[in-house]
Amino acid sequence: MSKLLFLHTPHITSRIHTKTFSLIVTHSLSPLHFKYRLLSSSPLSTTQSNHHALSQIHSLRRSFSLRAFDDSPSDAKTQQEQQLNEVDKTKFKSTDENYPSGEFEFEEFGAWKSFNVKLRMLIAFPWERIRKGSVLTMKLRGQISDQLKSRFSSGLSLPQICDNFIKAAYDPRISGIYLHIETLNCGWGKVEEIRRHIVDFKKSGKFIIGYVPACGEKEYYLACACEELYAPPSAYFSLYGLTVQASFLGGVLEKVGVEPQIQRIGKYKSAGDQLTRKTMSEENCEMLTALLDNIYADWLDKVCSSKGKKREDMEKFINEGVYKVEKLKEEGLITNIHYDDEVIAMLKKRLGVQKDKNLPIVDYRKYSGVRKWTLCLTGGKDQIAVIRASGSISRVRSPLSLSSSGIVGEQLIEKIRNVRESKRYKGAIIRIDSPGGDALASDLMWREIRLLAESKPVIASMSDVAASGGYYMAMAAGAIVAENLTLTGSIGVVTGKFNLGKLYEKIGFNKEIISRGRYAELLAAEQRPFRPDEAELFAKSAQNAYKQFRDKAAFSRSMPVDKMEEFAQGRVWTGNDAVSRGLVDAIGGFSRAIAIAKQKASIPEDRQVTLVEMTKPSPSLSEILSGLGNSIAGVDRTLKELLQDLTFSEGVQARMDGILFQRMEGLSYGNPILSIIKDYLSSL
Repeated sequence: MSKLLFLHTPHITSRIHTKTFSLIVTHSLSPLHFKYRLLSSSPLSTTQSNHHALSQIHSLRRSFSLRAFDDSPSDAKTQQEQQLNEVDKTKFKSTDENYPSGEFEFEEFGAWKSFNVKLRMLIAFPWERIRKGSVLTMKLRGQISDQLKSRFSSGLSLPQICDNFIKAAYDPRISGIYLHIETLNCGWGKVEEIRRHIVDFKKSGKFIIGYVPACGEKEYYLACACEELYAPPSAYFSLYGLTVQASFLGGVLEKVGVEPQIQRIGKYKSAGDQLTRKTMSEENCEMLTALLDNIYADWLDKVCSSKGKKREDMEKFINEGVYKVEKLKEEGLITNIHYDDEVIAMLKKRLGVQKDKNLPIVDYRKYSGVRKWTLCLTGGKDQIAVIRASGSISRVRSPLSLSSSGIVGEQLIEKIRNVRESKRYKGAIIRIDSPGGDALASDLMWREIRLLAESKPVIASMSDVAASGGYYMAMAAGAIVAENLTLTGSIGVVTGKFNLGKLYEKIGFNKEIISRGRYAELLAAEQRPFRPDEAELFAKSAQNAYKQFRDKAAFSRSMPVDKMEEFAQGRVWTGNDAVSRGLVDAIGGFSRAIAIAKQKASIPEDRQVTLVEMTKPSPSLSEILSGLGNSIAGVDRTLKELLQDLTFSEGVQARMDGILFQRMEGLSYGNPILSIIKDYLSSL
């Protein structure tokens, strides 16, 4: 099949699948945007007018029927649209201030609780026992997953990193934290979540020291939040600014005799541009420029706030192209220049450890095994289910995919139904970190999340990216929480096919088709271009797919369709911009999603809840072997990703397309095909 049909998002992944020919173009992108905003710590302060508007909106939302998305005219649908359009558009402003902040507040344990902690430590498992006065060391580098990791899995897990910060703040055996921060291959949403926990940890009064042997803008954003920051004399610092680039295959495909026939719905939907154009479109340039301007300006603001610098001074520093570590110390961007062993010696002196003794340390992996129960940090009897959805979306699992990779629609739906049918859970949080994927799977999950939201509160919490198919899932929730830096939206469609006629002619390949039915060859005849009637049918199909996506987004967000049209058209929004446009309800991390879920479930704010993870990892044999070493497992991660991406996929895709944000890219959505193509072209 030579059909290319996308319902997908600018930035991250573009896939083209055919039965006889597969070209995969994937550029990694990390969420871009960084308008930092302090979370409100005030309680609910809604006015009577806001309550009236919200109740009016919710009553309309409850009355929506899936028939509203049928092609056939419906009086009920028309009436609902008219009602929504009559609602004062000023009521669709951000409701961020109406939700609890979920801000971390450190409270010293009383005598009784401290006694319980000591008692539990006595009966803790052997691997939970830690020397008093220990320093927690964590090396933050490479990929960071939004999923929980088992003890057999390698790599970092965002939930476990955040839990370690919280546990260390209360653990009487931990004196402080020593962070090694190196090149990160994750998005800005995860970085913001980690930074929030660094700031929160400092409220405990314990020290947190950073060490940066290799540092770019993203790494420095984390590091500057530490109490002290050190770097070796030979450290690699590259605070030169941020860039964004888009790649185009139009010229390459033209040379090899491949003609993409594209129908793009949404002027910001740039996936079609990548295949047909040789330069960036005005709309794409507008969108990327706005994103880049926002992240750059806000990065400057945040660093200046942390280091007490003036914005113009910091901008001047970046434009000077400083690469000497001594200059960073002179400007006050790092505390001092020291090697790792010298920092360890300083910590020994601070903690009163003799020079000839080892500094008592506990690493990330071991400390992740310390249960919250041991530190009396477990929740109460009220339970909230947490359903994590990370990676590309597919309807069924591929034979080559790992058990913990990607979002498999049928498996996630089963978990959603279990939560809906159980009376144990007072609410649910859908944690989304996905650029999208299969549109049918996205729609089926949207339906199940919507049904779940009718029975109990459901909050969508966005990580690095929740766009296109990822946003499709989120918009079914009762409230959506995103980071300032989350990429979301991207409501648009790209559809088309490849005409491989000239390529077949060059290589001497021929294909003949015998068919019955006027449009039987629509997707089968890749050796010729569309006939006029086929092209017309394809265009109508694309318009219909876009209309369904846009209308469901409008109804899910209780927004007039014409208003949603302004925010759709394939445009990607940052979390902060999405809030102001009604696509997202509140800015914050996972803790704020919990606070909002408690509020909607009528659980008192000061009462602790128990979070029940519904997607705990169950590592396969290959993953266990990978944990022992890739040389033993025999399967490298890159090869596994390549095989997964080459797997045949059919149908409409709700996926972000490939736009590469340099210095902000996350390899979790990367594709080794791009590197192979780049290496090949550079060798010519």
